[in-house]
Amino acid sequence: MKIKTMNTLKTIALAAVCIAFTSCSSDDDNTPTPDPIEAELVSNLFAPQTGGQGQPVGGEFAKFDFETGMQTTSDTDWDIAFRGTTIAVNGGTVTGTDDEPARNGDAGATIATGTFASVTTAEGLTFDQDADGSFAIPTGSDNGWYNYNPMVNVVTPIPGKVLVFRTRDGRYAKVEILSYYKDNPSQPDPQTDESRYYTFNYVYNPNEGETSFE
Repeated sequence: MKIKTMNTLKTIALAAVCIAFTSCSSDDDNTPTPDPIEAELVSNLFAPQTGGQGQPVGGEFAKFDFETGMQTTSDTDWDIAFRGTTIAVNGGTVTGTDDEPARNGDAGATIATGTFASVTTAEGLTFDQDADGSFAIPTGSDNGWYNYNPMVNVVTPIPGKVLVFRTRDGRYAKVEILSYYKDNPSQPDPQTDESRYYTFNYVYNPNEGETSFE
């Protein structure tokens, strides 16, 4: 009788271990699979402006949403916005320039130095937001993402400058601006090539809080 009891206890214990193992395996199987990192090319995003050359700059910003990978007219579902050479982020406060969108997200930006491929994570970076009188991405030639050559009247992206963004809702993206001219000409001619058309590569991690771009 005693031996039978011991065997019964062993059987019960073995069954419990099997159930626990099965439960753990089931839990592991139910772990959500991360969404894949997205790498895209955006061509000819038009970012017109009014004024300039000593006149007050105005005009609506062209807003872009990394989640959809598309330009948007939404007042809330946007991460970055373009007007002329200026780039706004949906985080912080309005800067005071005319016709800019309200900020209602937590987006931020920084400029990393390196090749687009070498910027593999947003971890450890410090992000600025738009504020009264200033944009997170500095404006002006050689201050942010571009150089303006007044001798030939051409805007060109600065090599080795990668824009890294925290989106409005805590995701991360990196952007490499390739051209400021329509159809991305290799040698822009301001007499024939239309300006204020952005072509850029971007990589977007759609998983909240995940900083990797690989």
